[in-house]
Amino acid sequence: MVGTASQTQGVLMSSPTSAPSSLAIDTSVDLLVVGAGTGMAGALSAHEQGLSVLIAEKTEYVGGSTALSGGGIWIPANPVLLESGSADTLEMAREYVGCVVGDTSPRERWRSALDNGPDAVAMVRRTTPLKFLWARGYSDYHAENPGGQAVGRTIESRPFDLSVLGEQRPRLRPTALAGPVPMPITSVDYRWMNLLAKKPGKGIPAVVQRVVQGLGGKAIGREYVAGGQALAAGLYAGVLRAGIPVWTETALVRLLVEDGRVIGAVLRQDGREVTVTARRGVVISAGGFDHNLAMRHEYQSERLEDWSQGNPANVGDGIRIAQQVGADLTLMDQAWWFPAVAPLPGGRPLVMLAERSLPGSFIVDQAGNRFVNEAKDYMSFGQDLLARERAGDPVTDMWIVFDKEYRNSYVFAAGLFPRMPIPDQWYDAGIAAKGRTPGELAAAMGVPQTPFEETFARFNRLAAAGYDSDFRRGSSAYDRYYGDPTVRPNPNLRPLRGNDFFAVRMVPSDLGTCGGIRADEYARALREDGSVIEGLYATGNAAGNVYGHTYPGAGATIGQGLVMAHVAACHAARTIDVRSAAVTVGATT
Repeated sequence: MVGTASQTQGVLMSSPTSAPSSLAIDTSVDLLVVGAGTGMAGALSAHEQGLSVLIAEKTEYVGGSTALSGGGIWIPANPVLLESGSADTLEMAREYVGCVVGDTSPRERWRSALDNGPDAVAMVRRTTPLKFLWARGYSDYHAENPGGQAVGRTIESRPFDLSVLGEQRPRLRPTALAGPVPMPITSVDYRWMNLLAKKPGKGIPAVVQRVVQGLGGKAIGREYVAGGQALAAGLYAGVLRAGIPVWTETALVRLLVEDGRVIGAVLRQDGREVTVTARRGVVISAGGFDHNLAMRHEYQSERLEDWSQGNPANVGDGIRIAQQVGADLTLMDQAWWFPAVAPLPGGRPLVMLAERSLPGSFIVDQAGNRFVNEAKDYMSFGQDLLARERAGDPVTDMWIVFDKEYRNSYVFAAGLFPRMPIPDQWYDAGIAAKGRTPGELAAAMGVPQTPFEETFARFNRLAAAGYDSDFRRGSSAYDRYYGDPTVRPNPNLRPLRGNDFFAVRMVPSDLGTCGGIRADEYARALREDGSVIEGLYATGNAAGNVYGHTYPGAGATIGQGLVMAHVAACHAARTIDVRSAAVTVGATT
């Protein structure tokens, strides 16, 4: 450790289960962090390095989009990987990222994220009760490139007991993915639970273990969770333990600038405005513009509706306020695209992950034609949709098609278990269709019958041969990760058969936008001319994606959020080597 932090004016040290007063007052701190998602890592890092820190969160909850996510963290060559037997190196990671990112992000910026990643993970392990595991086998999304890892670089939190938050438990953002029985499902568990009907030897033990842990924990007063809930809770537990104040329901109103430097901010809580002076700077980690349709239509597509899975409060206000003091924007057309089941009226889209990869299914557009490798990573899938729109050939309707064997074998949309019927309300709402022949199904979907029947027949021929010569589905390690290993020769391909066929409408949802404030390798906000706005940092989805147009692996969004928040804190604490953008371990303020 590199020291203990002084406390904000008027705030006393707290116990691990309580928080300092969240009443906003005029005050001075070293570092103000706006947003209680991955920004909490920056607060923890700054505190460890001797800075006084304050977190301002505009909603009633901490956790942000992180708490709503799967919780994966993509940080190459980090200590959890190496301790678990990974042979990963930063040299390999640099080769891989350089290949897949190209010129869509400055080399210095993504190098900083890679080089400081291991130290960021070590910091989180020191400052929180989180314990991590390697999601071994969860392939990099483009592992076929030089430096790629088919065994993956993703780590995640082990199941975490929310009871350690004590009276602060209600402040954690709830998840929409809670199951009917308390069971903390990790990404590794999800993979095998999804194949429960096909690989019971793997799936049943995973289910039993997590049900026992969930129900057994509940019986003794513990509340185990996994995924993004675990990660957000662990970060918050570290914040509580450190006595870092978190002002919830406190919105950023404007930044204060003196002689070209950001020196603090005006915040609003319960109709009152207060001024926070920030001697070392302000970190904007307030998320993207996920639910701001005006911005999304301006920068991305006029066809988008409010389909994002991101934090409902993410409307781009942090980005706009940074613009007011001269910050440039970048990558505003980008999002962590994540195709999903179309919502019921008044509802939200239902997430899809493995569904697109599993055999016995394919996806068509409004013309009844396949148009993509269905199993490819979700960000690239969404980018393909936008590319078609910009080329003047938009996908205006999209369906995943499958047979009864598929429905009886796999979990669908995180809630339909094998053999469960598709709900009647899906058919009533027009987001599901069925037919006893391909022609009947086409009519129920409202797509042209002849092209669809031709697509159906061609897909079956390719699937029977085990090779998709049209879109190469199953050719990458990532495709195969969510495939069915009992299906050979290609775990992603099987002909559709029988006389019961189904289709479910899809929409281009996302995990959040990833364009925003243009920032450098130290997470400092930049003006249009490339000059630095001193005292202003941008991290997470409030900043442009470190990896440009690319999602290099599962958890890259959270990974870069954690790392760049740490980098911002180190720069503010003057413990970063400006020449190499690498943290100087053991440095003090």
